[in-house]
Amino acid sequence: MISLKKPEEIKIMNHAGGIAYNVLSSVINRVEPGIPTIELDKFAESEIRRLGGTPAFKGYHGFPGTLCVSIDDEVVHGIPSKVRKIESGQIVSIDIGVGYKGYYSDMAKSIAVGELTEQKIKLLSVTEEALFKGIRKAFPGNHLYDISFEIQSYVERNGFSVVREYVGHGIGKEIHEDPQVPNFGMPGQGPILQPGLVICIEPMVNIGTFEVYVGTNSWTVLTKDNKPSAHFEHMIYVSETGPKILTQL
Repeated sequence: MISLKKPEEIKIMNHAGGIAYNVLSSVINRVEPGIPTIELDKFAESEIRRLGGTPAFKGYHGFPGTLCVSIDDEVVHGIPSKVRKIESGQIVSIDIGVGYKGYYSDMAKSIAVGELTEQKIKLLSVTEEALFKGIRKAFPGNHLYDISFEIQSYVERNGFSVVREYVGHGIGKEIHEDPQVPNFGMPGQGPILQPGLVICIEPMVNIGTFEVYVGTNSWTVLTKDNKPSAHFEHMIYVSETGPKILTQL
């Protein structure tokens, strides 16, 4: 069931989104070749708690980390590790969730470490722009899949593919709520967007096939052809006048 949020709920979620934005920005500033991904995770947990939030992912269905740190062909749900060190030339995707006063926020960003190939640079640019193209469709009266179609068509025009098996989602008192927000679909389909709807739009875009599989740790999702992937996410709400991003200052 889709729940529409009241102004006082939006205010709390906006604060949770601000925590996520600030912590993710600080984490990104610490990314450099040679750093173990667990160090980013420990720093993120400390900062979330310092700012009055709780790590939303830690313990969620048994997930062990505060962050999902996914590298190159890892699409989402990369587990922070003592032995996994970031290297120059990689795409690093960092997903963060924050609990605050009974509500949640969720956002993600992919970044370049060192010098990337032209194809990887294009992948980052296209994925981020696809996110904002999708956001710009989140107006009252539009259909949910208008967002999906905008993302898919832009990505595919640029020669990449969108992941089908993992999608965006509603959010509120639970980290994942209805509706699901796929990154593919036909315009004019899906629920009509109404003021008060809060959703996470998160294109996951692959250089090669859209097909993915879950790795041996039972969490990390990887591309089937081992080609790189990128992931950007914002939590937005549908206001009377259009989309508002809650995961920013």
